[in-house]
Amino acid sequence: MFEFLKIIMNNEEPTLNNDVSSVHRILKTDFKSHPNPQEDEIIFGCGCFWGAEKCFWKLPGVITTSVGYAGGDKSNPTYYEICTGLTGHSEVVRVIWDKSKIDISDLLKMFWECHDPTQKNRQGNDIGTQYRSSIYYKNENNKKIILASKEQYQKELNKNNFGLIETEIKKIDTYYYAEQYHQQYLASEGSRQYCSAAPTKVKLGYFLGSNYKLKDDIWENFNWEVDHCVLRSNNNPIKNNK
Repeated sequence: MFEFLKIIMNNEEPTLNNDVSSVHRILKTDFKSHPNPQEDEIIFGCGCFWGAEKCFWKLPGVITTSVGYAGGDKSNPTYYEICTGLTGHSEVVRVIWDKSKIDISDLLKMFWECHDPTQKNRQGNDIGTQYRSSIYYKNENNKKIILASKEQYQKELNKNNFGLIETEIKKIDTYYYAEQYHQQYLASEGSRQYCSAAPTKVKLGYFLGSNYKLKDDIWENFNWEVDHCVLRSNNNPIKNNK
């Protein structure tokens, strides 16, 4: 990701599609849409948002995803400003899902397992407050289950000799979309296949309030034992065969 930042700092135009369309490259949905009554939204920070977004768009029942900036103070920040670490924002993925097809507990399972939440202000080789682990919610009803999942995952981490979870969890009202060339970046032509996440390889099981809808065969598509697992899979959403 640092190579991409050098392009921005040198005032060079990225060689990616800079179209202003809000159509998701893979799901073909409007990634700037608002959830309807049968849907909900949540925002996750798991390090570099390129790889993190792919983790979520592949899950059955996810309506759309986008990448952006949240958790800070500056209005309408740019990617360059985010990378200075002075805006207070983190790189995040916004997820809208169909509540009848996938549960928030499934999304939380993906979140906790796809990166290392015990790392503070970093993920893998990417260091800075913009890479911090975070969960930002808008629906107050989701707070209880988020905290319950954190409590259970901490218990699992303790069994495996990991430290304390550093994830920032808070309710927010504002989310800023990242520049067009970052949206579904790993699915764009000529993209650099990069993901900074360093999963702990610790699984999240059942916890208070969990109501998993995705079956085991869905999760078999993600093998966190394999280095850069998400990059090794294709961009297509996983089919739910139930």
